[in-house]
Amino acid sequence: MVHPSDGEAWKRFNSVHPHFSAESRNVHLGLCTDEFNPFGSFAAPYSCWPVILTVYNLPPGMCMRLEFMFLSTVILGPSSPGQNIDVCLRPLIDELAQLWSSRALNYDISRKQNFLMRAALMWTINDFPAYGMLSGWSTHEKLACPYFMENHKAFTLANEGKASFFDCHRRFLPLNHRYRNNRKDFFFGRVEKDIASSRLSGE
Repeated sequence: MVHPSDGEAWKRFNSVHPHFSAESRNVHLGLCTDEFNPFGSFAAPYSCWPVILTVYNLPPGMCMRLEFMFLSTVILGPSSPGQNIDVCLRPLIDELAQLWSSRALNYDISRKQNFLMRAALMWTINDFPAYGMLSGWSTHEKLACPYFMENHKAFTLANEGKASFFDCHRRFLPLNHRYRNNRKDFFFGRVEKDIASSRLSGE
């Protein structure tokens, strides 16, 4: 895949929303965010969440360049916003909803004409803890996987009391894969015979 437009999600989106894809000047967006301490890891605790929008209508060599990434929001505070991050993102969500439904008047310099542009947020890009905050899905316990939920093989560590997903991945391998019969490098003495459960649909 050279560009996100080659992917299955992009093609599916265009087939579901043909009026959007018919206008090549409509914008496909990605949103990424993560937390860092601007004063360094050894400084007093502080939280900074830059929220960046990326335009994917550009060629592959351009869509990840700094000049085409737009800092839309910066969420600051003495601690992480946690599940309240949706309150901080509300103005951005409202603007994106407006760009999707009622469109915005823009000027096309190449054609020297005005046009009504729509925008669609295609993806959010972040690590797993940030994914938990943005989606509201708990990523800390046995139901951390949003695709398989209760069809997991996680277990609780005896001393820590935390969920562990160690050696849960071999069931996704082909049935004849050599790792399935490996008794030494994963759980000692265990052969993996289970197959992966079916992925949940959006419904």
